[in-house]
Amino acid sequence: MAKQPHLLVEPGDLNDVALVPGDPGRVDRIAAHCEDSETVTQNREYKLVNATYEGRDLTICSTGIGSPSAAIAVEELAAVGVETLIRVGTTGALQEGIEIGDMVVATGAAKDEGTTKRYESETVPAVPDYAVLSALVDAAEANGEDVHVGPVATDDAFYAETDEYVADWEAAGLLAVEMEAAALFSLARRKGLRAGAICTVDGNLVEGTQKGETEADELPEKAKDNVERAIELGLSAAASL
Repeated sequence: MAKQPHLLVEPGDLNDVALVPGDPGRVDRIAAHCEDSETVTQNREYKLVNATYEGRDLTICSTGIGSPSAAIAVEELAAVGVETLIRVGTTGALQEGIEIGDMVVATGAAKDEGTTKRYESETVPAVPDYAVLSALVDAAEANGEDVHVGPVATDDAFYAETDEYVADWEAAGLLAVEMEAAALFSLARRKGLRAGAICTVDGNLVEGTQKGETEADELPEKAKDNVERAIELGLSAAASL
């Protein structure tokens, strides 16, 4: 088999479990928590590293922003033998009382994006694998985290999330909005893979706290290292699977 055209990998290059952050810069942050790591490839928004955490060999692969680039990553990871995918990302809360620094584990994702519509009907649910979902919740609870477990929205248009969209999502009981989970869950299901997602809250759209609006010294204590804590939880879940 030829190398995959975007990830530039082939069967045997990667491990069976992969953490999939959106940000390529977060790949190195995750690898820094591991015992050892080795960069495999880097191309466009995709950076891949093999590492070991608590004796568990795993891969870290960035997906870039949004469902289209995430879908490419899932397709190519699946093609070379990856079997389990764990998204570690950030999200905007959609319910009052969900604070910056809290963790959200998704039980499903509303398909407010265009990518999955090319694969299947909108009525087919985008849901995670139960074992991965449980591992993420268990890791968060064991670490004493404020974890919210429930459905999220996956949206394509970051700058078009109007007050009307936010109100509809809030009324539907969706916990948060992000940009990749629906594609990750849907494609993993279709390919017989396991997938899950844990995201840390970096703003609350209902309460008017947008991403990047709060000065670091004004953040609550749990928000100051929230990404690092989400990484630890994702790694702990991966090591248990």
